[in-house]
Amino acid sequence: MRQYRIGQAATLLGVSADTVRRWVDGGRLNATRTAGGQRLVSGAELAALASSLKPASESTTMSPQSTRNRFVGIVTAVTRDKVMTQVEVQAGTHRFVSLISREAADELELEPGVLVAAAVKATNVAIELLDEE
Repeated sequence: MRQYRIGQAATLLGVSADTVRRWVDGGRLNATRTAGGQRLVSGAELAALASSLKPASESTTMSPQSTRNRFVGIVTAVTRDKVMTQVEVQAGTHRFVSLISREAADELELEPGVLVAAAVKATNVAIELLDEE
């Protein structure tokens, strides 16, 4: 299972690293420590927390945006049937739901906790895997 450093988890949740540390210290989020003392959060644990967070209130003003946007996030849920798969992604305060083929989801090995980018063009959301950094 993929694990995330505190800073990575903070970016994916749209909060500060200090907030994630407080959540770990307070028991809201579980983390393990590496031999060097660095805290790591499991992807599944992070996905569960991301799903439970309420999105920030929507702004009443619109800022200019391109027609193509790319959001780095974490898969929070995957629902497969025989032909299609529904993939839910939390990218900071943004939640995306994508409907892709079952074959594509299986090839990408999508499951809660996987780091992805949601590429948005009109009403379509494409999912792509990101390399670990």
